[in-house]
Amino acid sequence: MLKLQILPQALTVCKVERLDDFDRGGLYFIGSTDSELSLVCETDRVPADTLAREDGWRALRIVGQLDFSLTGILSRIATILADEKIGIFAVSTFDTDYILVKAENLHRAAAALKEKGYGIDG
Repeated sequence: MLKLQILPQALTVCKVERLDDFDRGGLYFIGSTDSELSLVCETDRVPADTLAREDGWRALRIVGQLDFSLTGILSRIATILADEKIGIFAVSTFDTDYILVKAENLHRAAAALKEKGYGIDG
């Protein structure tokens, strides 16, 4: 059975021009393309000069290291949550995936995933 852990941090998704004043402590993800620089970080660490921001996110982390040969894990979770009309913001690292949902949907998301056989910690 796949397990997910609810992380305690309140998170913010934001668009920034630069990261000069960003305190890189805690949990954060940076995405950079030719057209934007995005940052997901703990809400109390958001840089002062964001171009846009969306507060109120919480994260579920897939517990354990995922092998690159595994397929459909994020897709199955996204489908379960989409069926419940819960939007997600997904972030992946080398080892695992993180599924962000708005804080007001966290308990409903956890319940839907638990009902489909996922273990939920936290």
